[in-house]
This record gives sequence, structure tokens and C-alpha cells, in this order.
Amino acid sequence: MKEQKIFTKNSTYQQIEVLKTNRNKRYKANQFLVEGVRSLKEAAKNGWKIKSLIYCSENLSDWAKEMIRDVKTEVNYNLTPQLLSDLSDKTDTSELMAIIEMREDRLDTIKLSKTPFLVLFDRPSNKGNLGTLIRSCDALGADALIITGHAVDLYDPDVVVSAMGSFFNLPVVRIADNNELYAFVDKLKKECPGFTTLGTTAHKEHPIWGEDLTVPLLLMIGNETMGLNKAFKEYCDRLCTIPMAETSYASSFNVSCAASIMMYEIVRQRNQGGQGMDGPYSFLS
Repeated sequence: MKEQKIFTKNSTYQQIEVLKTNRNKRYKANQFLVEGVRSLKEAAKNGWKIKSLIYCSENLSDWAKEMIRDVKTEVNYNLTPQLLSDLSDKTDTSELMAIIEMREDRLDTIKLSKTPFLVLFDRPSNKGNLGTLIRSCDALGADALIITGHAVDLYDPDVVVSAMGSFFNLPVVRIADNNELYAFVDKLKKECPGFTTLGTTAHKEHPIWGEDLTVPLLLMIGNETMGLNKAFKEYCDRLCTIPMAETSYASSFNVSCAASIMMYEIVRQRNQGGQGMDGPYSFLS
């Protein structure tokens, strides 16, 4: 294992730091900066390519020492305590960070369950919402999350942190061309009898619990401000909503909250109907 010691904010340090702050530089390098025990454990567990580990060799925990020993990297960076503190976004400085290679966006790499359950987020504009939705998709057994249109950066540190480790466990694929998405869905409709594209809306449409969610499914979630774009609405087999109390002042849910409610209903119906999901859901009634 090659180790490079850094004592000042030299060019190498600046190249690391910019991965945290500059979207364009992240994509040019095809790398992003990650910190947090959960995230690093899941990245290693799920086979993400960890290019470098970053740490201060003073007072490392046994876990950090094991990561440094066991994870194969190209080069590791040993920083001074102050430099590590300056690089960290945490109040209590992370003892270990990593530079990780981005993954290629390919729909054909998604591993589908026996009854496919996919989620699409159209043009997410809030980092926290995207990270939270990744976490909910992971928790509720979605096969993958698809992101379309001009969106916040998937690899922004705020997205990764808010996903709390689920970022590295759930396949997330970004699609720039809607025609690529339509071809993928058309293929699934041929291969999976009953495959349905279900769009979501805040307007009064069909209640989510009245839909048959035990079929192979793509759930389309709209942008936080503008909702699902017109083309996707027209492409959907059906639009549905979460009915709200008539006495409610609120006119809509937070997008991640709404998506989580709808995904819970998918899991509830599949468990109740004996369809089953790929994994135990003993916490559901």
C-alpha cells in the first residue's frame, strides 16, 4: 500500500478538497469524497472502487486500521490532524475518509427482483430529498432508483450523507435521454406481464391504496416544485395520489415523504397478497 504524507495545503490536498466542493471537478476526475463509518463500510461491502483512504495516522481506531490494511487502494493520504479537520464536514472530525470512483449509469446493470419494483425521481432539486429518497428506496426494497433530467448532483456530499449508507447499497442510475428510459420500460413490459408505470400527482386522482401494486411496477415521482413533467404523465398507465384530510391546510406532502408512503403501500399490498418481496419484512403489519 502506497502512502503519501501531506503537511500543507499543497496541490495534492487541493485536488482532494475540490472533490467535496466542485461538481464539475468531481465529474472530470470521475471521483467523489466520502466520510462516515456507515458509508465507508457499505462502499467496501458492495464493491465500490475505493481509490484512496485519507486519515491521520495518530490515534486510529481498530476499525480504521483494518480498513486501511484490508481495502486495496492506489494511494492513501496521511494528513496532519488540522488538515484532516479542515477537510471534514463533521463537528467531530472523521478519522477516515475515502476517494471513491463513480459508477457508470446503465439501466441494463440493474438486477431485477422476481416482481420488479423500480422508482423514478424526475429532476430532483433538493440534495436532502434525494438522499432521503435513496434511503427510503433501500429500506422498502426497491430494485433501483432512476434519476431523470437536470438534477442535483447525485455525488454531492450532502446527498451521500443524507442517504446514510444506503447510497452504496441501492443501485441509482441517472438518465439524460428519456428515449433510453422508454426503451427500457417497453422492454420490461414485454418481459414482465402486467408491468405498470404509475405516476404520482398532488391533484385529486386515483387513491394509491386503490391501485393494484402487486404487479411489476415503475413508480414515477415528480419534481419538488413542478411535479412530474407532462411527457411522463402522458406516458404513465395511471396517475395516483395520497388522499389528504379535507380539514388539512397542507396541499401536498414533501416529495420524499410522499414517495415513502407510496412505497410502503406497495410493500404492504405485496405482503398481504402473498406476492412477497425479496427479503423479510417482519416490521410491517
